[in-house]
Amino acid sequence: MSGYHQGEIAVQERAGLARRAASAQRAIRSDIPEVAVDFLAQQPFLVVGGADERGRIWATQLTGEPGFLSVPAPDTLAIGALPLPGDPLAGLLSGAGTGGSAPVRIGMIGIEPATRRRMRMNGRAVRDGDGLRVDLDETIANCPKYIQVREAHRIAPGEETGSLHTVTDGDALSPAQQQAVQAADTFFVATASDRGDADASHRGGNPGFVQVLTPRLLRWPDYAGNGMFLTLGNLELNPAAGLFVPDWETGSSLHLTGSARTVWDADEVARVPGAERLVEFEVTAVREIAAASPLRWSEPDFHRFNPPVAD
Repeated sequence: MSGYHQGEIAVQERAGLARRAASAQRAIRSDIPEVAVDFLAQQPFLVVGGADERGRIWATQLTGEPGFLSVPAPDTLAIGALPLPGDPLAGLLSGAGTGGSAPVRIGMIGIEPATRRRMRMNGRAVRDGDGLRVDLDETIANCPKYIQVREAHRIAPGEETGSLHTVTDGDALSPAQQQAVQAADTFFVATASDRGDADASHRGGNPGFVQVLTPRLLRWPDYAGNGMFLTLGNLELNPAAGLFVPDWETGSSLHLTGSARTVWDADEVARVPGAERLVEFEVTAVREIAAASPLRWSEPDFHRFNPPVAD
């Protein structure tokens, strides 16, 4: 019996990839394999997706010295960090499971750009001291496609000049934010099923693969993948979604929330190189946080499988 929900199955069948998805399902586990325990322990950041107090889906990042992610039990992830003030998920995660409240459902992805390795997880989080404990429901090791190679270093306190931790809100992308999105080669997308099970995933391509159609409407190609359609399957049931666009050079973060839909129109898809489908995202709120991360990254080495970008 398939462990996929009805939205995932519907997209798999429409794409003609149900057989591939059934085979790929073997990669879904309920625990973290030993090799991934070591991988997670080496990471300085984790991308997290979930719903805020108003039900809006956001994606964000948590950072720490390597070792801030640990696996005290095969089905448990300990995170030694909480969101900074102003983070769109600060309220959700800082109060998770406290005061009699229930655990919160989150999706996560640990990713190492330098090696193009990534680990996708989801589960139920509760506050644990100055961090979180997540009881895992699913873990998935994803392929390295479309990840740009980058090396990270952490700035020392006082090393950064001229950049304060400031938060800016809006209901549409400013001209500068539009340029940042158009120049992006990587972003992260958070979704959730109709039952609230959250997911966080990576999207990558050559700069320009994300089109800014208007200050409130984005579009990107859905490239060939493993055929699971965990993101598009969620959108089939629940259009709410959130994007996190990191600024690898400055440590600032751009967070968008809104709704997304899959575009299947063959003529539209054919106009975008490498696209098998398109996704359109309508922005309802924007939050930009300057100096959100102490990590700084090298210039990218683009993945050789990135399709070209149309003029």
